[in-house]
Amino acid sequence: MAKPASKPDSALLTRRPGLPLSWETLLVVILVLSLLAGRLLSNVFLTGANLSNVLADLTEVALMALPMTLIIVAAEIDLSVASVLGASSALLGVLWHMGMPMPLAMVLVIVAGGLAGLFNGLVIVKLNLPSLAVTIGTLALFRGLAYVLLGDQAIADFPPAYTLFGMSNLGSTFIPLPFLIVVACAVIFTLLLQATAFGRSLYAIGANSTAASFSGIDVAKVKIRLFVLSGVMSALAGIVYTLRFTSARGDNGEGFELSVIAAVLFGGVSIFGGRGSMYGVLLSLLIVGVLKNALTLADVSSETLTIVTGALLLASVLIPNLAARWRTLRDRRALARQAA
Repeated sequence: MAKPASKPDSALLTRRPGLPLSWETLLVVILVLSLLAGRLLSNVFLTGANLSNVLADLTEVALMALPMTLIIVAAEIDLSVASVLGASSALLGVLWHMGMPMPLAMVLVIVAGGLAGLFNGLVIVKLNLPSLAVTIGTLALFRGLAYVLLGDQAIADFPPAYTLFGMSNLGSTFIPLPFLIVVACAVIFTLLLQATAFGRSLYAIGANSTAASFSGIDVAKVKIRLFVLSGVMSALAGIVYTLRFTSARGDNGEGFELSVIAAVLFGGVSIFGGRGSMYGVLLSLLIVGVLKNALTLADVSSETLTIVTGALLLASVLIPNLAARWRTLRDRRALARQAA
């Protein structure tokens, strides 16, 4: 009886590695359908100017979603990313208003973002606290610091050379210049997660942090690095956002954390860690951007857009779990039939 029982297990193992590819294939189909739906909703949807808007609006969310993917793969989460964006935008405005050269101000803002991430990582790792609870607290903390820096005021007198970068396209194409930063970072993060030992260690930590620790991975150091990286990328997103809209405000990026997490989870990354790929997240980002733009062109209210984002977030959690339960039930029935 032992030999027949081993066959379904081996068959199951050969099917599971194909699941991420199937999910990404589904995302490609959804993306194509979203583009068709956008074209049906508005005649201007597929114009170069509107596609440029789609990519531009994706820029900051994508920059924050890249490190968020690594964090969730490692079975952690960072809800403070949008607040770091807002605080970074406010800090950039204050430093520029004080007369600091723009390049130096940008460097200091990125360093400050890294320190915010380091604070998150140290509290989580050293005090052994859940990242969900800690980053909910720092979400409010960093947003409060943004309002302390600027209050309800706005700074908008940034150098034209920098704001022009935020609003210009690459040559005669519809690709915004800030989106080139996303492309470069996407290549780096994809290689980091999919093709390096560091990426493999994230999957190991997400699957079982205790086993990863016994295998020689410094789990604490890896997690701290992830949160520092998230803070740096959120600060970069804050700089880009400020230059795109030529305005530094304390409420910049408010609510972006929901879009970031929805894009990552809808891209196939498991909320429990240990599973997912950067390819799926990149496809998911495009889907979220296309849907939001299409609905905006159709004069859908911002409240409805929030509902759509929440629905995507809920679906990204429910669908994989329902599929896993169905596969488990199917395999148990197969084993029962063979045992009979």
